[in-house]
Amino acid sequence: MLFDPRTFDGAHLDPESRRLLRATIDWFEQRGKRRLLADDQARAWYADFLDFAAREKLFATFCTPRAEAGGDPHKRWDAARNAALSEILGFYGLQYWYAWQVTVLGLGPIWMSDNAAARERAARLLDDGAVFAFGLSEKEHGADVYSTDMVLTPAGDGFTARGGKYYIGNGNVAGMVSVFGRRADVEGPDGYVFFAVDRRRPGFRLVGNVVDAQMYVSEFHLDDYPVAADDILHTGRDAFSAALNTVNVGKFNLCTASIGISEHAFHEAITHAHNRVLYGKRVTDFSHVRQNFVDAYARLAAMKLFSDRAVDYFRTASPDDRRYLLFNPITKMKVTSEGERVVDLLWDVIAAKGFEKDTYFAMAGRDIGALPKLEGTVHVNLALVLKFMPAYLFQPTTYPEVPTRHDAADDEFFWRQGPARGLGAVRFHDWETAYRAFAHVPNVARFHEQARALRTLLTTAAPDDEQREDLDFLLALGHLFTLVVYGQLVLEQAGRTDLDADLLDQVFDVLVRDFSGYAVALHGKASSTEAQQEWALGQVRKPVVDHGRFGRVWERVAALSGAYEMNP
Repeated sequence: MLFDPRTFDGAHLDPESRRLLRATIDWFEQRGKRRLLADDQARAWYADFLDFAAREKLFATFCTPRAEAGGDPHKRWDAARNAALSEILGFYGLQYWYAWQVTVLGLGPIWMSDNAAARERAARLLDDGAVFAFGLSEKEHGADVYSTDMVLTPAGDGFTARGGKYYIGNGNVAGMVSVFGRRADVEGPDGYVFFAVDRRRPGFRLVGNVVDAQMYVSEFHLDDYPVAADDILHTGRDAFSAALNTVNVGKFNLCTASIGISEHAFHEAITHAHNRVLYGKRVTDFSHVRQNFVDAYARLAAMKLFSDRAVDYFRTASPDDRRYLLFNPITKMKVTSEGERVVDLLWDVIAAKGFEKDTYFAMAGRDIGALPKLEGTVHVNLALVLKFMPAYLFQPTTYPEVPTRHDAADDEFFWRQGPARGLGAVRFHDWETAYRAFAHVPNVARFHEQARALRTLLTTAAPDDEQREDLDFLLALGHLFTLVVYGQLVLEQAGRTDLDADLLDQVFDVLVRDFSGYAVALHGKASSTEAQQEWALGQVRKPVVDHGRFGRVWERVAALSGAYEMNP
């Protein structure tokens, strides 16, 4: 289940994609762990990594849609191989992943635009090795696009732009910056504008880096920056939709970054703990230590299963099948939050070792918590997930089966997602199908009982009008609903990969406990009614205990001791 640089072959991808991913791994391994950590501690700008990416045309190959590829057969936007690259970059450090991630976001509004000149310019810059930036957030408003203070004032045949942007990665070196703002002369949503900025032109002022890290998370200002017609990417409501649709495309990568960080931390933690003796016993002979490792491994397995299956829905999406709009916020908030839990479980075992400056784990412990907070926080994504709950639980429809999508196809639907509205109209297939297929797995069956009970809650003790305005209460409900969706895609992917039944049962052992915990949290909410409290306590279940199964999963975990250590 865990990524291992020494054995990775990317067999599910085409030869050129495999070559580039292998070259990326080899670049990091040849550079070595001491250099990786020294540069991190010195907050050194990663120009050498960007030089490597430019030399190999890594970002150009992975980030150029086929329509802009100029006939290059290797260039395309392919969510499956993008996920593989994202995981690898996360495995070696959040800072390297960040340079790639921000480039993905910066390109979104450009590839979605009808501005052929801007698209051609972006493709040329990518081919020359440039990175990109996404100018959405502001110091006073964060990512609240309704309140932007970036204002474009008509001037001659174009505009002048004035305002600041904050938390803008790659702002110091980006070839193009996609910037969101509003017109001074048009009120309401019709006044929104997305436009392309060249940091080398007069009027662009780089203020500085707002974080103490290798990555450059910039603040910049536009001071009467001239915006011509060929700089305009989107106007009006289309600009608003481009902002949200770019997030749909780009922020998905948060989940695979979290997976990569967790995997590297896991390798380091199990090797340390399994070879350490305390009080006359191997550390991993203590029952609580084994429980932590098995739980962490099961959680990491679920993260990978869910994320891999979500890619299939992304790549198969169409105007008539927008189920990805539910799975996307779950990758952003649930998978990344699970990464935090994995690292915490490991940290509880290795304790002080996790702070030592010669460990990757010290980086992982610092960075893993950033990912759930990089896109609207867990709470914003939970609120979004809740919009899909009625249709998902109560209004199933029929879709053709979504296949595993590892084909070398261009995911061109990403650039024509359409208006960012109508979420309540999105429909889903019968979520219970996946659960029924694995009814023979004891903890899947137990969790299915809990999941079905969520429908009972919503039909017999649904939130009243006051509770529907109580975000604290709704977020607790959102966690319960998220687990149901999470389990569905885990099961679908387990069936497609012939996942070992022991590991699948152990994954749902964890999910049963999690559902019980969220039910207790709902019980304790200030506004929960007596009926809701009674329901909540009725969902507290103990997983089906199987010591033989646990032992077999533990043996898989123990076998990872010494399996991988980064080249020194």
